[in-house]
Amino acid sequence: MITGDLKSKVDKVWDAFWSGGISNGLTVIEQITYLLFVRRLDELHTAREKKANLLKRPIEEPIFLDNDQEQSLRWSRFKDLGSPEKMYELFRDKVFPFIKETLPKRQSSGNESAYAKFMKDAVFVIPTPSLFARVVDMLNDIPMEDRDTKGDLYEYLLSKIASAGTNGQFRTPRHIIKLMVDLMQPKPDDIVNDPACGTCGFLVETGEYLRRVHPEIFHDEKKKAHFNNKLFCGTDFDASMLRIGAMNMVLHGVENPHIDRIDALSESGKSIRNAYTLILANPPFTGSLNYDEVSSDLLALSKTKKTELLFLSLFLEQLKPGGRCACIVPDGVLFGSSKAHVQIREHLVEGHKLDGIISMPSGVFKPYAGVSTAIMIFTKTNSGGTDHVWFYDMEADGFSLDDKRDPIAQNDIPDILEKWAKRDAKKDTERNGKAFFVPKSEIVENKYDLSINRYKHVEHEDMEYTPPLDLLNQLEHIEKDILTDVRHLRELLA
Repeated sequence: MITGDLKSKVDKVWDAFWSGGISNGLTVIEQITYLLFVRRLDELHTAREKKANLLKRPIEEPIFLDNDQEQSLRWSRFKDLGSPEKMYELFRDKVFPFIKETLPKRQSSGNESAYAKFMKDAVFVIPTPSLFARVVDMLNDIPMEDRDTKGDLYEYLLSKIASAGTNGQFRTPRHIIKLMVDLMQPKPDDIVNDPACGTCGFLVETGEYLRRVHPEIFHDEKKKAHFNNKLFCGTDFDASMLRIGAMNMVLHGVENPHIDRIDALSESGKSIRNAYTLILANPPFTGSLNYDEVSSDLLALSKTKKTELLFLSLFLEQLKPGGRCACIVPDGVLFGSSKAHVQIREHLVEGHKLDGIISMPSGVFKPYAGVSTAIMIFTKTNSGGTDHVWFYDMEADGFSLDDKRDPIAQNDIPDILEKWAKRDAKKDTERNGKAFFVPKSEIVENKYDLSINRYKHVEHEDMEYTPPLDLLNQLEHIEKDILTDVRHLRELLA
């Protein structure tokens, strides 16, 4: 978490964007991202220069050609021009066209970076030289060699997005992402995917988990190469989100994530099947698609127009046999009575291994949305395997469940992780607590209903109530006392 002077600078720059007429949070982040990218390019080029000088060889894969025109585009050159107007004009007229058009064409031979390939429809909209100079100064103060600092900076920027996007998109809270990653315990040889990756929160947290739990990755060239080039995969249809997501990955130390602009539910996404060992996702909840917009193999699993059901079918198609998934679903997926709802739940229970359902309170996604949600965990087997399903009733996540989402003491997340690690279908049969198992046979009897309230036992305490006639008598006595006091007041005022 960034604090102190740097945090204050970010807040002031953010306020300046808003006062300058740029009120869309994603647009603000995207404009800052362009500058982060330019600085990153200069640092990469400098590192290659140093290597070339040390080995006394030409620079391998230079980013900026050795001429005055391109050398002037480097961050280390234009940031020191002095005049905000000159800096602004150089960036607008030369630097930005370079990263938007020249660089992607130059890198299209096979070394195109995850970020550069999404620059085609980028737009530079910082309105004034003075604001531009302030953003440059702020970014120049960030120690970019410190992965934690630059990663925390970007996470702080993303946390400032305070309104929902379109088509049911909204940012998943970081602590919920961390919970899901910790539950799934990614491994160094996994291939992890988020087919609606947005800002790449799940992929970033997976990388942080692997750094903490498996530091040996970076002492093995093969594992390190897999980490940087093959482990992280994601798709989204929004180029702006992909630019932000790709930069998020880069700033968190993943140089070449495999991120593509694809509508994963469409026929264009049909080429990605049986490809991943782990999927972590919070796909769009709302909206519906026409059948002709959806890949035919997904409709074969569950013929529906609802995106939340289609994504479940997609996860099963994209996973390799034995692959695992943790995804967020709206509560309606768990108990909906339509044919498509029942069909996809039956397919998960009968055709694969449904591992667990974690019911979350409705305030988890505020202020973005108040919808009740759950985390669904399953394993693709193609041969069944569901004997019991583990349920957990999360009542608190460490934050208030109103729009403010202030930190509070009540937090079930540590308990969820502990009980998940120690779960035992033979022992966890009491349904009065927060965690328990339900046998498959009971779920089948209930038409594959997966809502926790269907199975949790609620103990009702006996309450003694005062008889109505006694209450009336008490009210009558109170009224007499009031009238007596009123008479005394009248006598005093007479």
